[in-house]
Amino acid sequence: MAKFGLSQPLRRIEDPRLLKGEGRYTDDLDPAGAAIGFVLRSPHAHATIGTIDTAAAAAMPGVLAIYTAADLDADGIGAIPCVAMVKNRDGSEAHQALRGLLAKGQVRHVGDPVAFIVADTLDAAKDAAEAISVDYDILPACTDLATAIDAGQPRVWDEIPDNTCFDWEAGDQNKADALFAKAAHVTTLTVVNNRVVVASMEGRAALASFDAANSKFTLHAGTQGSWHIKNMLANHVFKLAPEQFRVVTNDVGGGFGMKLFCYVEYALVCYAARKLGRAVKWTAERTEGFLSDSHGRDNITTGELALDKDGKFLALRTRNLANMGAYLSNFAPFIPTGAGTKVLASVYDFQAIYAHVIGVLTNTTPVDAYRGAGRPESNYLVERLIDAAARELGMDRVELRRRNMVPPSAMPYTSAIGQHYDSGNFGQVLDEAMRRMDWPGFPARQAASERQGKRRGIGMAYYLEATGGAPSERAEVRFAADGMVEVLVGTQSTGQGHETAYAMLTANELGIPVSRIRVLQGDSDEIPTGGGTGGARSLYSEGTALLATTATVLEKGKQAAGEALEAAAADIEFEAGRFAIAGTDRGIGILELAQRQREARARGEDATLLDAAEVAAVPFGTFPNGCHVAEVEVDPDTGLVEIKRYLVVDDVGHALNPLIVRGQVHGGVAQGVGQAIHERTIYDPENGQLLSASFMDYALPRAEDLPSIEVELLSVPCETNPLGVKGAGEAGAVGSPPAVMNALVDALAPAGVTHLDMPATPEIVWKAIEDAKLAA
Repeated sequence: MAKFGLSQPLRRIEDPRLLKGEGRYTDDLDPAGAAIGFVLRSPHAHATIGTIDTAAAAAMPGVLAIYTAADLDADGIGAIPCVAMVKNRDGSEAHQALRGLLAKGQVRHVGDPVAFIVADTLDAAKDAAEAISVDYDILPACTDLATAIDAGQPRVWDEIPDNTCFDWEAGDQNKADALFAKAAHVTTLTVVNNRVVVASMEGRAALASFDAANSKFTLHAGTQGSWHIKNMLANHVFKLAPEQFRVVTNDVGGGFGMKLFCYVEYALVCYAARKLGRAVKWTAERTEGFLSDSHGRDNITTGELALDKDGKFLALRTRNLANMGAYLSNFAPFIPTGAGTKVLASVYDFQAIYAHVIGVLTNTTPVDAYRGAGRPESNYLVERLIDAAARELGMDRVELRRRNMVPPSAMPYTSAIGQHYDSGNFGQVLDEAMRRMDWPGFPARQAASERQGKRRGIGMAYYLEATGGAPSERAEVRFAADGMVEVLVGTQSTGQGHETAYAMLTANELGIPVSRIRVLQGDSDEIPTGGGTGGARSLYSEGTALLATTATVLEKGKQAAGEALEAAAADIEFEAGRFAIAGTDRGIGILELAQRQREARARGEDATLLDAAEVAAVPFGTFPNGCHVAEVEVDPDTGLVEIKRYLVVDDVGHALNPLIVRGQVHGGVAQGVGQAIHERTIYDPENGQLLSASFMDYALPRAEDLPSIEVELLSVPCETNPLGVKGAGEAGAVGSPPAVMNALVDALAPAGVTHLDMPATPEIVWKAIEDAKLAA
């Protein structure tokens, strides 16, 4: 019998190894004789490239090779395409702003790779980079999303007019327009969803080798799924069979979407390893990561909310400018379109929704998925809009939400944007959050703050997530020679606690101790397929595959037990880790049976092994939802915002391990708070330089910036997967920005400040207070 079972707060089994420094990250790999790669990057946001003189640099001691776009072209190396293109509103194809491994003809953002230097040491590679002479002809740069599509702005790509990569729509425009025409009230609001730098604790790194005898690459990299990287390199960059690539991901120190993608450096180390016949390693420095890792968010969205005379929502219209950066990252167009718009209805009973999304190119680092990937942006708009409407109508903001929520009796429910909700009790979650936060008691707390010269506000946001990802997942269970049970999975942990969750699930199904389970991940040779981790899909996808696989193990086990006990398989029962002949005390434990059958097979006997692998279909996503409530205090003399209390009531379905769920929510809230009041990504409008390119200038939230985050779980089991779980990995980052900003506006509204955009840094808040004084 599993020691802990399910729905227990088991501490993460991977943590002791990681806390003792026994983690194995990409940069820890240091094979003998490995060369070091270094990327020479553009210092300009936009320029044409004339000549690149590498002769002096190539002659320097320790330099092994210097590659430019001309070398890649000569060897037939391809570019890294976007694999999530969308159609324009008129049915035409969007522009594919293709990412070459090294810049050819033009550079389009500061940090654009220009040359790849390989040397015996990092110092030698850096010295050689300094000696390379690049003839740049500087061009005007376009870095401002708000004006990038205006007439007369510099073009990021000569062949793409108005810097418009795509012009996309979803929903029913005619129905929405008709509802707006008869609305009793319309609230309009424009919000900025600020660009964020991902800044994972572990930066990106890559180590490649090439086996010439077998014509096979091996790439070690910190990814969110080896198989996507393998297929991108094989199919698009090198144009070889996927079997010629092995991608290995060991421990990963944070991903948040950013490590999903195939980056140029991964291809460059592979290319150099083949050319030089030795392993090549590249590791990003922190500022290099700021310039070259994909960024997140960066939308400017106008929303219109139509209501009838009773405060019922009729329709929602949105127009979103979504910054793509200078090139299309792997999935970039999908984030503000298919991913983001599917939660625009949130938990509310709209009759119609129309969404218009314009993908905008700028001379900035490419933007792609970041924790929540489009869904935080949409939830932010809707929740800010509802608060604005309540203010305009003089209605209670909680009651306005409650009045428009889809009731549980309507489940299953199809939203106005076409999403099929299987479960949810949104009103119950809302009421529980209000009760636990003592919402009615806020005026007394506000008065106490006012006596101290502070302004206090309370804000809430109800979010709805829509998880997603690959439509299938694989799991394998093997009984190893050392007595351990190996569980091979197609997802990739980047710190979420996957090893614990999968071990708990396997232990529960097979009746074995968690301590006897070893979870393996990340090796594309060892594990032939996998959907990777992203879109909060891991537990319900991999869990479904594990249930299918353990069921097969037990069926094979009954056959094997019949062989061992000399009984018919139909007479074998399984309970608590033991196979037994029905109605007798004759039986054998599953671990003993597996070892017996393996030994028999080794002797050449015809023995049934218990090992099994299954690929399970995952046709449905899940819809986690919840209510975030923030209480903030503002010092009007400094603009400093302090979060006094933060509460989340979440419906993540069946919580397999509540301790892990709460930890995931804590991390997501911290990132959302960071975006709301700390993290400001600034490009110089004159020259396109990233002015916030280090932790000296880019403020991540610290422990002192966060309160104790209270997380309560209210389970409404999901109806579309056998575990009843809903994805929890992104939820914290979805609900926190609007909750914090609504609380901040609530605090400042008596002073005349009724709108603020993120990030609400002390400077921005102080200026808003002072401007309101002048306008009074």
